[in-house]
Amino acid sequence: MDIVVKGRKTEVPERFRKHVAEKLKLDKIQKLDGKVISLDVEVSKEHNPRQADRSDRVEITLRSRGPVIRAEASAADPYAALDLATGKLEARLRKQHEKRHNRRGNGRLTAAEVADVVPGVAELNANGRPVAAEEPPEAVPTTRMGSLEVQGEGPLVVREKLHTAAPMTLDQALYEMELVGHDFYLFVDSETKHPSVVYRRHAYDYGVIQLETDPLAGAEAGGAGGALGG
Repeated sequence: MDIVVKGRKTEVPERFRKHVAEKLKLDKIQKLDGKVISLDVEVSKEHNPRQADRSDRVEITLRSRGPVIRAEASAADPYAALDLATGKLEARLRKQHEKRHNRRGNGRLTAAEVADVVPGVAELNANGRPVAAEEPPEAVPTTRMGSLEVQGEGPLVVREKLHTAAPMTLDQALYEMELVGHDFYLFVDSETKHPSVVYRRHAYDYGVIQLETDPLAGAEAGGAGGALGG
């Protein structure tokens, strides 16, 4: 496995690339996660003088057969930012390693082990349907406006992502949200089968939002308005 170092709107000196290879010790990382596929390091720079104390940002993304683990940090120089991001990455790797080790005693599977035990799980979408069985979406007229594109009559689509994932429990969703370091995580609840979002509130408090089909969604607009008016 190689470490890929790239810059976003900034040049990455060869000296820093060598420092990354020395700082991110592959043998230590592979000891905590032996199924690592790739390790990417992205360096970016904020040129606003008011943000001089955190002008350099380093984001490390580790991809394996399990969940993606991401760590990022900002500091006054890229070397300090790399140190902070590396510390976060190692902490999340240790947390994943310990949880995987503890779960094995209870007969529970990690996300990395599901594909080995459940045949065809990687071929299911978030709704549990085979990907091959889905019909291709209809072509939507696209109009380019400058560097952006408008699909159909709108709204304006700036960025779109499609993820394929097996349903999971709320506990697993919280765990994977912590691994990527985000404040929210979108998933399909394995118990309710509803699209759901877990999000961070205050300190270690979390919230969860679930969506279900509205039985009145097909009602006429006039009837719905009358009900609200009453």
